[in-house]
Amino acid sequence: MVWGTAPCGSPVTKWRLESPEGLAVEMMDWGATVVRIQWRGADVALGCPDLAGFLAGTPYFGCTVGRFGNRISDGGFEIDGRRYELELNDSPNGHACHLHGGKEGFDKRLWRGEAMEDGVRFSLTSPDGDQGYPGELAVTVEIRVQGAALTFDYSAETTAATHVNLTNHTYFNLAGGGDVLDHAIEIAASRVTVTDPGMIPTGELRPVDGTPFDFTTMRRIGDRIDADDDQIRNAPGYDHNWALDPEEGLRFAARLRHAGTGRQMEVWTTEPGLQLYTGNFLSGKEMCHTGPAALRGGLCLETQKFPDAPHRPEFPSTLLRPGERLASCTEYRFEDLG
Repeated sequence: MVWGTAPCGSPVTKWRLESPEGLAVEMMDWGATVVRIQWRGADVALGCPDLAGFLAGTPYFGCTVGRFGNRISDGGFEIDGRRYELELNDSPNGHACHLHGGKEGFDKRLWRGEAMEDGVRFSLTSPDGDQGYPGELAVTVEIRVQGAALTFDYSAETTAATHVNLTNHTYFNLAGGGDVLDHAIEIAASRVTVTDPGMIPTGELRPVDGTPFDFTTMRRIGDRIDADDDQIRNAPGYDHNWALDPEEGLRFAARLRHAGTGRQMEVWTTEPGLQLYTGNFLSGKEMCHTGPAALRGGLCLETQKFPDAPHRPEFPSTLLRPGERLASCTEYRFEDLG
């Protein structure tokens, strides 16, 4: 259905997909965005009830993030001895950096949507020099509803060497309202990416054992989110990349649970990292299907390469060259525990 009009004057189309298992997902071609997720009738993600809410500006509700999800330091990077300047559009704790592809990143583009049997294929061509990035980049995101799983398949090809880190920025709340502090989470990672006060990785992968970042077994999010810890204070809260314990192919990354409703969601991915962000800057000004998005009213589980990878050769590479193809997959699997 035509949902409204984009700033460029073109129509914005929205799709709704439902599975017999009870998963319903709405998505639109503005930002290749997941607008709404309902699991057996309950809203379990943050999203605006109308297009105007999204166009007014949100903290990346449900959108596809690119060219580079997360932060890049130093206002740019070098490839093969040539410097490329990027926009400084974020300043955590007063330290400027490049975030989520810039002010006009992929979340603020009208993608081309094509209906599939079980989902929508979104395509976008990012021109050479877009937001400072080299190469023309052809991107495809296929978002599917398959049984009780919401699946994202990403692919990209470039005409010149560039850095790419694609992810989705949905905020989940399995309770259907309130904050997420009473959610419990398990993350399949024994190390976390340490950041400086500007939320840029230092290069250290710190063992989580004995720290507020240890979610190797199921722990309540609110138990240690305000702990006396330098990493917690920087965020403030959780806004960090966990280095998933290495395995090949699509594998288990995290499990989110809300005991009060019996709802659970697992994250499976081919990516090496998982960013947990606990909505530390939600302010209540954005109106969602379940009401205002209050502080810590949703959390993101962004599968990705590591932040600031262009400056960290020891991290999994985000460099994509001509003739190569980026391909990654992430699944969010819902269930009721009864």
